[in-house]
Amino acid sequence: MQYKSRELDRDTAALVQELEPVINGLGFALVEASLFRRRGKGAGSAQIRLVVNGQAGGGAAGIGTAELSRIHRAVLPRLELALEGRDLYLEVSSPGTDRIIREGAEFRHYTGRAVKCWLTGTDEWERGVLRGSDGEKILLDAGGEIKQVMYETIAKARLDAD
Repeated sequence: MQYKSRELDRDTAALVQELEPVINGLGFALVEASLFRRRGKGAGSAQIRLVVNGQAGGGAAGIGTAELSRIHRAVLPRLELALEGRDLYLEVSSPGTDRIIREGAEFRHYTGRAVKCWLTGTDEWERGVLRGSDGEKILLDAGGEIKQVMYETIAKARLDAD
């Protein structure tokens, strides 16, 4: 695994730039965004999928349907202006309890949450509470012992619902 952010196409990057301040202002963090446009009658349609975390800057706080609805109501008018004339479908969801972590940069959203990492050269998951991350490694609290796990040793990672 590398420490990098997912590369976005130009339209999705513009969408993130428009919506991230709104979502952060509500106290949440935008983890992932995707935009799919379809041609059709008139301007066509757009499907937007947003994955948001319970707290901006990480943390273990959960996010429920009330919070997701609040985010939906806040970003929909912006989307309607930005994608005028298109039929919109907006999906706002949480990362879930066992989300696959695709890039190292995503770890910053899950400080305080239980994660598990499959390390290269091992045959079992390394589990712990994520205490921090930077451009090179994550810090896992495994039963009171803080372990440094370098990104290049992580074959796969996910939130740990167990």
